Amino acid sequence: MGQAGMAEAAVRYLRSTGTAPLARPVEVLPRPDLRCVRENERAPVDQSAFRRVLGNFATGVTVVTAPATDPGTAPAGFACQSFSSLSLDPPLVAFMVGRTSTTWPRIARAGVFCVNVLSAGQGELCRAFAVRGANKFAGVAYDPAPVSGSPRLAGTLAWIDCTIHAVHTGGDHLIVVGRVDALDSGDDEDAAPLLFHKGRFL
Repeated sequence: MGQAGMAEAAVRYLRSTGTAPLARPVEVLPRPDLRCVRENERAPVDQSAFRRVLGNFATGVTVVTAPATDPGTAPAGFACQSFSSLSLDPPLVAFMVGRTSTTWPRIARAGVFCVNVLSAGQGELCRAFAVRGANKFAGVAYDPAPVSGSPRLAGTLAWIDCTIHAVHTGGDHLIVVGRVDALDSGDDEDAAPLLFHKGRFL
């Protein structure tokens, strides 16, 4: 399946959930005019080298959450470094999630999410949300974000409450674009952010 086909499949999946309609129709981008590496060719960059070199770029750390879509189930959430602001008008943000993520389908079903920007003292919280299969919200203090109802974690630097606006393919990841419905910063304006650099928190 080509990139356009994969994007269309993601769009169909989001629309088929019916639990929370998207704010606007999702637009499938045309396939970029790029040459792909064939099966009989070596990848142009070694994966370990790619990770080592890109690890020099320090990133902020967030936890992306979504409300439970089924009665009796826990909310969804995962630790995410690949988050960015995208557009001021309209207000858009984006995050990247691996195609093999088991949390992403639950966020897609919800149709909404909240980005929680972690503070320097929340490294253990980040690790808890990076584990697969566990009850990530056990013992975690949160309240519902005002528009989506997604978990808004206590003690964070900021939160951004969003509706899924578009989903694009990006290699082994999906690029999720959210339209911002509400946002605010934490009470401590002097608090430092949690940063990730060369495989460890700063």
